[in-house]
Amino acid sequence: MKRIALYHLETLLVIARLGTFHAAAERLGTTQPAISARIREMESQLSIAIFRREGRRMVLTARGRQLVQDCEPLWAQFESVLMRPGEFGGAVGVVRVGSGEIAAASILSGFTAEVESSMPGVTLEVEIDLTAKMLQQLLAGTSDMVFLAGPVAAPGLRTAPVGDVPLAWLAGAKGRARLANGAAPRVWSLPQNSPLHTITRDSLQVRGITAAGFATCNNVRSLIDIVVAGEGVAVLPLTMVGTELARGALQEVWQRPDRRIRFEVAIRSNEPDPVIRELFERASRFVMPPVS
Repeated sequence: MKRIALYHLETLLVIARLGTFHAAAERLGTTQPAISARIREMESQLSIAIFRREGRRMVLTARGRQLVQDCEPLWAQFESVLMRPGEFGGAVGVVRVGSGEIAAASILSGFTAEVESSMPGVTLEVEIDLTAKMLQQLLAGTSDMVFLAGPVAAPGLRTAPVGDVPLAWLAGAKGRARLANGAAPRVWSLPQNSPLHTITRDSLQVRGITAAGFATCNNVRSLIDIVVAGEGVAVLPLTMVGTELARGALQEVWQRPDRRIRFEVAIRSNEPDPVIRELFERASRFVMPPVS
């Protein structure tokens, strides 16, 4: 009789999701040689080759892909049996969460605090990055759940809105002096693939303002510091500039843009892990604190 342990199946499915033995070893808290040994045991028991080497990579064989496809729903059902509805307080595991800077400042701190309180056995590994890269990592399986600026329309994803962030045109002392002298503004924003960039451009067009220059920075915190210290103006999220506004380092210079940045939480539409699905449901019900 062929004998396959549960940890064999878990190892196989984690490798299929994350793509490498090394990543699977990190996720499962073991070593790469131990992962390789588990796969050899499976191949010996089943008398099939599950992986083959292509250059420096190990890829699933046709039989291996079929095995993954057959085992995924069985594993999901098994986990669902062990994790009955309402019993997630005892859940354990590591969940990799991606977030943009603005979402991290606006949503993530409150959400992680709620998870730490209600699901103490779940560890969140948070990575801050740009939306495009987060989507790639989510679809590739190296991230489990992401918070990003929306709306997001991508095949294979399940999304839910989690709130929005108000924006304001802000400038430091030098920037306000430049405007008071009648000089054309120097505008700063995030790169073109950011919703903030689009909102900034649209707001300038609505007001009929011609900028003296349009510069970009791919880090929101650095962007805020640039505007505080320099002669530029920028549309900035109010959730990230409370300290600067309170001490007068930044002040509003024009009417606020009509649009806000809206955020969504996303997981893979076929996500089999009940803990990740539960975190998604909790995130979708999470209420962002209001910002005036």
